[in-house]
Amino acid sequence: MSTPRATVSCPTCGLEEHFSKLADARLRIEAHRAATGHDPTWELGRFAPGVEKMGDEAGVCGVNLDGDR
Repeated sequence: MSTPRATVSCPTCGLEEHFSKLADARLRIEAHRAATGHDPTWELGRFAPGVEKMGDEAGVCGVNLDGDR
């Protein structure tokens, strides 16, 4: 398998799964929360350089944390 787009893990129960699609990872997080009450997290893999650059410039969730507009 190539580098996963996302890895979902849960420190409470040791869950760790790798996903090639972000949507699948997000669904797994929600399903795990609903089934167990745990709070799993995800770590995103590498993206194309242009995507990473745009994400860095946008900041978290499209909000530029540097205050530049």
